[in-house]
Amino acid sequence: MGYTIAIAGKGGTGKTTVAGLLVRILTEKRVGSILAIDADPNSNLAEALGVKTETTISQIIDDIAKHPEKIPSGISKDRFIAYQIETIIQENDGFDLLTMGRPEGPGCYCYANSVLRNITDKLIKGYDYIVIDNEAGFEHLSRKTTRIADTLVVVSDATRVGLRSAQRINELAKELDLKIKKRLLIINRYEDVDKQSIKDLGLEYIGNIPLDNGIAKISLDGNSLMKLEKEAISLKMLRKMEDKIWQC
Repeated sequence: MGYTIAIAGKGGTGKTTVAGLLVRILTEKRVGSILAIDADPNSNLAEALGVKTETTISQIIDDIAKHPEKIPSGISKDRFIAYQIETIIQENDGFDLLTMGRPEGPGCYCYANSVLRNITDKLIKGYDYIVIDNEAGFEHLSRKTTRIADTLVVVSDATRVGLRSAQRINELAKELDLKIKKRLLIINRYEDVDKQSIKDLGLEYIGNIPLDNGIAKISLDGNSLMKLEKEAISLKMLRKMEDKIWQC
């Protein structure tokens, strides 16, 4: 069974960047097979990792909804979709990538999430590490896209709104009785953290990541996080937290 790390947080806090950096660190450590899952309909993880998305889960679902005749006789719709999804996993240097994408048809969104849940449960058995970049906010939790995870990493900025969102994510995870072993908090793009402001969030604070101008530069240049300098401050800080993130 693979070790699953789910990334969550309010929009704009840099959760996709953190997810991408964690994939990079795991890849560099050569810890085994790694699967990155972009479960955010506003898919950005592939770009952050320098990968061009070819086909998404949502595209497969939309295509089959429009052309049900493509389903071979004797095979159920769900089984056929699961098979199609396994064929679109993109193999890259050190990690694989699976992208959810944005459904088009009415009612497809919930179905796409259901498919993602089921395929994730199956895929985690075949990888050593799985990093899931979830949709911003709370909806992915209420739909139980992330229902099983070894570690939930909540990314926040230092604003009151961001911290309140982090607290609500943690509370909702508890209310839904999600099978999550560790709930962690990272404060992004901030030099120092007032420990008093985070003590009642219910999350284990493991560190902060200062603003990294190198990330802004590679983004403007159209490069990926894989091109970020090895000694970049964001990577240095995350490496200090890695034992908390992926060790039981």
